[in-house]
Amino acid sequence: METHQKAGLLADSGSNRWLYIILAVFAIVIIGLSIWLISTKSDLRLLQDEKESQRIMLQHEVDSLIAVHNKTKEAYGALADSLVAKDSIIQANAKEIKVLLDTQWEYYKIKRKLEQLQSISQNYVRQMDSLYTVNRELEEENERIREEAASERKRAQQWIKTADALSEQVEQAAIFKTYNVEVTGIRQRGRGETETDRVQRIERIKICFTLAENKIIQAGNKNIYIRIAAPDSRILVKSRDDSYSFIFKGERLQYSIMEVVDYQNADQEICVYWDKRDTQDLSPGLYYVDIYEGDHQIGEANLLLR
Repeated sequence: METHQKAGLLADSGSNRWLYIILAVFAIVIIGLSIWLISTKSDLRLLQDEKESQRIMLQHEVDSLIAVHNKTKEAYGALADSLVAKDSIIQANAKEIKVLLDTQWEYYKIKRKLEQLQSISQNYVRQMDSLYTVNRELEEENERIREEAASERKRAQQWIKTADALSEQVEQAAIFKTYNVEVTGIRQRGRGETETDRVQRIERIKICFTLAENKIIQAGNKNIYIRIAAPDSRILVKSRDDSYSFIFKGERLQYSIMEVVDYQNADQEICVYWDKRDTQDLSPGLYYVDIYEGDHQIGEANLLLR
């Protein structure tokens, strides 16, 4: 009986040992799994943190790129209007990347899109620089043309002024000049004549003058008109009709004497007479004599009658 009891005790002791071994193995396995799970969870947390860090970095790159892009547009002002289509592509791509970053995303996929966006943005800047350079060159060319045009206008104005001055000089040079203008009252004595300043004795008024030499005036017949104004400003004329008138600066004037002179560009002495009619009375006073050729008054003198 003792033998059987000892055998039972040995059997129970062996079973307990195996139980302890199994429990120990389970404990080791559980501890190992726990350690693995803790390590895996830590790795996942690290991966999640890295993923979030990448997302933030990508978000920052997109924001920086758009900020630089907008400043570029602002800097170039109206020139940016010519690249509206490319600007729209950049804005659309940036918006798409932001949407992907806020939802389920793949780092390398978004990185590729961001690199494409950077390439488009760089191309945009290059095109804008090219437009700016061309525009600046055009502005410089326009400024040069404006300066040349202004210089040409100034030269033209100076030339016109000089030409006008020369024309005026030529015009003035082409005007008859007279000197030694003398007016005397004449009384006829047979075939001779005597000078008088007594109004009752005067039968004729004699006007003598010299046409000066002028090489510019074209030679040939010239109409010389003389007006004699009485003290009351009345012009001494043969008749009041238009046959005894001439045009002076667009105005019709009556003349007292008209003489056709064959002018040959040399000093030429001329004497003409105004004859008083028998029925005509002259009054004492100062008589004014003016000499005309064309649109120019070329001489003047006075005669005082008593």
